[in-house]
Amino acid sequence: MDAIGRAIDPRKLRKNDLSALLAAITRLAEAGADVDLSKMGPGTFAKIITEASREQIQAVMADPGLRTRIIGEIFRRMGDHVRPERVRDVDAVVHWRLSEGTGPGGYDRWETVITDASCTVNREMSGKPRVTITLSPADFLKLITQNASAPVLFLTGKLKVRGDLAFAANLSGLFDLPRG
Repeated sequence: MDAIGRAIDPRKLRKNDLSALLAAITRLAEAGADVDLSKMGPGTFAKIITEASREQIQAVMADPGLRTRIIGEIFRRMGDHVRPERVRDVDAVVHWRLSEGTGPGGYDRWETVITDASCTVNREMSGKPRVTITLSPADFLKLITQNASAPVLFLTGKLKVRGDLAFAANLSGLFDLPRG
């Protein structure tokens, strides 16, 4: 999958071509082909996001199947990218609300629990959050691949934080985020 991912150059694609390509790869995987977006490395995925236009990313996130698959895969991998040395003494619950979703209030919701030098992810909001972060799925993709700055998103109103603002400001430093 990384070879396919490296061959994708969103700059040479029209607005909806990237989402069509990723949807085709997903359909092939569902039909049993040995291609699946979940097999793509985080650096390769980050490269695609780096090269994609905002409109292309929004088109990908507008496809409910792709949105669920991509966002789900990112959250599934969070535990793999946590920096144990930085979360050794952290005990926190983070609630994520991604706008334009299908859940309550129009949000897709995820919960990350950072404790015992690890990070686990839930779809159910079971813990009391230290912080709740709200943003669009396109901005989430840009943020998680280091193609957007949390402070800039916050100052422009694209990222909203409720709770411990100081903890939220340092949250990305707790993870080894991929760069494209």
